[in-house]
Amino acid sequence: MDALADLLDGVRARGALFSRSVMSPPWALRFAPGSPLTLVTMVRGRAWLVPEHDTPVPLAAGDTVLLRAPGPHTVANPAEAPVSCTVLDGNRCLGPDGDPLQEEATLGLRTYGDSLDAPDLLLSGSYDVTGDLSRRLFAALPPTLVVPADECHDRLGAMIEAEIGCPAPGQQLVLDRLLDLALITKLRVWFSLPGTQPPAWYTAMADPVVGQALRLLHNQPAHPWTVAALAERCGVSRATLARDFRALAGTPPMSYLAEWRVSLAADLLRDTDTTVEVIARRVGYANAFALSTAFKRLRGTTPTAHRRATAPAELNPPAPGAATEDAVPVRTG
Repeated sequence: MDALADLLDGVRARGALFSRSVMSPPWALRFAPGSPLTLVTMVRGRAWLVPEHDTPVPLAAGDTVLLRAPGPHTVANPAEAPVSCTVLDGNRCLGPDGDPLQEEATLGLRTYGDSLDAPDLLLSGSYDVTGDLSRRLFAALPPTLVVPADECHDRLGAMIEAEIGCPAPGQQLVLDRLLDLALITKLRVWFSLPGTQPPAWYTAMADPVVGQALRLLHNQPAHPWTVAALAERCGVSRATLARDFRALAGTPPMSYLAEWRVSLAADLLRDTDTTVEVIARRVGYANAFALSTAFKRLRGTTPTAHRRATAPAELNPPAPGAATEDAVPVRTG
């Protein structure tokens, strides 16, 4: 795998919120879930994306916009149109008065609007994203990025629309995977657009030497790498690899490896109950002490503290005797 594949591998849609909106101007849809990552595609017609605290972004037919940590946002035509519907999730929306819309205001499961023949059609898909690897990817993205229709010719929008319009067993799983694919393809296109500033590790992948070194580090993070060993595998001198890697990837090879190992460990600590000792060896450290030292240096905390702060409830049960929100108080006397 390469750097982008590894980072995206930790970004998976699970029960993603999807909605299809078919509207006649003037209209404005407010999306309130506040998901960390949202994709909006203007299938036909035109509209404006109106972030909560930013400049409106025009959307033409076929354009896709990716919002990182967007919070509530509005899509409207025209931009100043009053909110006509607030989407809460795939099955619930509120009218302009804040009351739930009646069934006649919907056009089917996950679909809202005036009529299926209305001129403006947009699709919105939102991720519930967690994990350290995901944050590494999102840190490289601007709050809002737009992929114009003429830069990405794919059929994903049509496939997503068709799946929403024809519910069948397994629909949520299909929509989740389509959203995964849409994210990957749109990011690759955006990274290649003139004037964009992709992360250093992404552009470095194109270099025959540094790209090979990155793939080796990602494929074998637990290997006992040194700069000399990495250079030998890449067919260059130690000095050449050290110089080119730092110039293209923005950091020395061993610093990059340490950050990658700690990121892998952070997700394992969050998502599993595997011991710190086992995780340390899995990501390339000799023992738990070595991992703890690296973790403290790079994250300012210990692996154990990180696990307690981030692990899901089922992997981080309360201490014996600790009170929980669901606990029923015992009355005495």
